[in-house]
Amino acid sequence: MKTLSSFNFKGKRVLVRIDLNSEVVNGKVLLNQRFKAHAETIKYLKNKKAKVVLLAHQGRPGAKDFTTLKQHAKLLSKFVRVKFVDILGKKSRDEIENLKNGEVLLLDNVRRLKDEFKGNSNNKFVKVLSKYFDYYVNDSFSVSHRKQSSMVGFPKVLKSCMGKTMEKEINALKKLKIKNALYILGGAKPKDNIKLLNNKRRILSCGLFGQLCSIALGINFGAQNKFLKNKLKIVKKNKLKNVEVPNDFAVKVNGRREELRVEEFPSKYEIFDIGEDTIKNYVDEIKKAKVIFLKGVPGDYVNNNFSKGTKEILKAVGRNKGFSVIGGGSSSDAVSKFKIKGINHISLSGGALIDYVVGKKLPGIEALK
Repeated sequence: MKTLSSFNFKGKRVLVRIDLNSEVVNGKVLLNQRFKAHAETIKYLKNKKAKVVLLAHQGRPGAKDFTTLKQHAKLLSKFVRVKFVDILGKKSRDEIENLKNGEVLLLDNVRRLKDEFKGNSNNKFVKVLSKYFDYYVNDSFSVSHRKQSSMVGFPKVLKSCMGKTMEKEINALKKLKIKNALYILGGAKPKDNIKLLNNKRRILSCGLFGQLCSIALGINFGAQNKFLKNKLKIVKKNKLKNVEVPNDFAVKVNGRREELRVEEFPSKYEIFDIGEDTIKNYVDEIKKAKVIFLKGVPGDYVNNNFSKGTKEILKAVGRNKGFSVIGGGSSSDAVSKFKIKGINHISLSGGALIDYVVGKKLPGIEALK
């Protein structure tokens, strides 16, 4: 695949797909790490005297977080100056035609267009917009598992390459293909982690996912089984050959942290973290690993009484001399909260990350080949 260094962008109009999808709370769009990451690609193109137009989305039609990108433009302007315009009207087309070298436009939410969901180049959106551009850059690895027009349509009609953010993601994730990489899978989204289960991957399980693995192996937690009742059958025993499960857990007793070994369950108390013995065992495994992939946290890291598992595991990953990749929103938030140093790559992706790691072909990447 071609990279930004493959082309001379001076004086050329460049269409760039980025991912600014964010959490929206009470109508306010929250800043996240993607804004700063994509600014690197945008600044590169500005410095090369390109005329830059950005495509991005927010939410899905009908969802509460489906909104305009006006606030996103202001947030992105903290890192690189951009101007907000509509998505495909006469005003936006005039703005694109009148762009000067080094200027940047952000078009409105691309998912306002029904053509975005057609996933091809044979639609009005791609046909009209592509006429104004010389190049297309996909800097949105995190959306590359979606076969949508802004991802796969433009590479069919424009010279195309990947941006800095996508290049970093792919180069980091390629290193996970090394034999005997260690996977630490936790968090509260077990369906993502299940995709990574096979008898060749060495996995340390924790968080809600670790509890479900333990239940699949026959452990009855008591109150926690009731809490997880709708998820109890998600994990299958025959998929757990190389999966290590916690041997102790921290439960909440009147707000306090108390630890129970597996054999002390069932219990009337719910689980909020892995226990001290599991932490020690997992840290010992992390020390020996050459490549580490961590997705999801071991416990309720926002509660100081139950943050120990998350903090100690992340610190061990940071101290490891090998190569480490962190994925998932809660994991990256925890890295920031505990000021963890030494992580080689923090992924900005969710579904695309998992699909790539398990070997699926991503439409957005395939379109660039």
